[in-house]
Amino acid sequence: MKSVKREASFVKRKSLLISVIAVALFLPALSVIAGDLVLEDPRTMTFQPVEFSPPEPERVVLDNGMVVYLLEDHELPLITITASMRTGGWLDPADKVGLAAMTGSVMRTGGGGGLSAEQVDEELEQFAGDVSIGIGRQSGSASLDVLSKDLKRGLQIFAGLIRTPAFDPARVELAKLQAIEGIRRRQDNPGSIASREFVKVLYGAEHPSARESSIDSVKRMTRDDLIVFHRNTIHPNGTILGVTGDFKKDEMLGSLRDMFGDWKKGTVPELKIADVPESEVSRPTVRFINKETSQTHLRVGHLSIKESDPDYVPLAIANDILGGSSFRSRLFNDVRTKRGLAYSVGSRLNTGVHDQGVWLVRAETKLASTQEVIGRFMANIERMRTEPVSDAELAEAKEAYVNSFVFSFSSPSAIVSRLVELEYDGLPKDFLQRLREKVVKLSKEDILAAAKKHLHPDRLKIVAVGSGETLPKVLSTFGEVKEIMLSPEG
Repeated sequence: MKSVKREASFVKRKSLLISVIAVALFLPALSVIAGDLVLEDPRTMTFQPVEFSPPEPERVVLDNGMVVYLLEDHELPLITITASMRTGGWLDPADKVGLAAMTGSVMRTGGGGGLSAEQVDEELEQFAGDVSIGIGRQSGSASLDVLSKDLKRGLQIFAGLIRTPAFDPARVELAKLQAIEGIRRRQDNPGSIASREFVKVLYGAEHPSARESSIDSVKRMTRDDLIVFHRNTIHPNGTILGVTGDFKKDEMLGSLRDMFGDWKKGTVPELKIADVPESEVSRPTVRFINKETSQTHLRVGHLSIKESDPDYVPLAIANDILGGSSFRSRLFNDVRTKRGLAYSVGSRLNTGVHDQGVWLVRAETKLASTQEVIGRFMANIERMRTEPVSDAELAEAKEAYVNSFVFSFSSPSAIVSRLVELEYDGLPKDFLQRLREKVVKLSKEDILAAAKKHLHPDRLKIVAVGSGETLPKVLSTFGEVKEIMLSPEG
């Protein structure tokens, strides 16, 4: 019932917001001729950017360094609390890759706060509470969803699992078995193989942004390893809470201090990931994986800039025009619509703050058309670097970005989550607003300069997953081809 109410609330608010925007957008297009209402041709319509000022959450720092963002929302009797923790897989020992993820998994499933694993599950089930915990490559996260009347008990369980997880031995062994089974299935999906191996080619297989757990690394993990990892990396002064829902600020802060106030500060690990040496970044590479599949799965690209780079905005818009905007992108219209070479085609600019970004183009195509598709990739990349985009392309890309800005703040929880993410990454709280302002001012010359500076056809990494002995010959047009031999899992 809780999840249904939350979803209904979200749908209601989003539908209302969309309706308001739709009315605001289309009213200017209406004109009256001889008393009749006439709608202008949609292709000739122009609109003002949607203006939106999200509410401002309150930021409080507890005595032990824990940061709390609070935003009240009394529409429904629900409360959501999230936690971002400065830990992650970048801290995994080289011989136990996957330890962070394992720790996060068993923090949730293995009991804590004086309760057994079974007791935690039973109590949450009784009052329809939901708790999740996980640790990724660069951060840990946890969340609590609970009815406001059950906040006290829900928060006790939540705090107990984060602060004093029990790491029940049986649940540790179960998590290891589940992880091993997932590894054994890793080679089933050719698209996933292409993405994983592409990242390894970009960063290097041993880089924290690319390395993977193995059956051996999971088997080496012990319960004590999980306990030590938690103790060394998860501290209140490395944790940011986000609180939204049906509460009163003073009462909530009192509850949070009761649950977390006596948690002692610790030494928070510094999130610092080394860049890949320039000699490796600039080296073009062609690799293939031989796997029986009806399509060639292509990933082509190179390492790129971070989100904090001054050229991020023009490069992001350049990518949107090239292949990031699906049906209106150049790659879609050239490779799919005009030539019929691929059903799925596009480009992405994945950026963060703590490691180098990734820019790539991708497609799934027939073996016979693999060479032509890569050729079209290169032609379109070169065009982005040498020709200004059209006025229509720039206007569409800018309008799409600016008018979608409102949906980054579609609910109180989304607003708070954004601020938590920005603080975690060390970015100013108005970072998104600054990006929006830069997009509005962007020119064709800005995009051309960014594309010329940051898109490098001479340093492309090409990874192809496909079947048949002819694939290496097809790829040899683009450089020396080497095969990646997948390790048998299991």
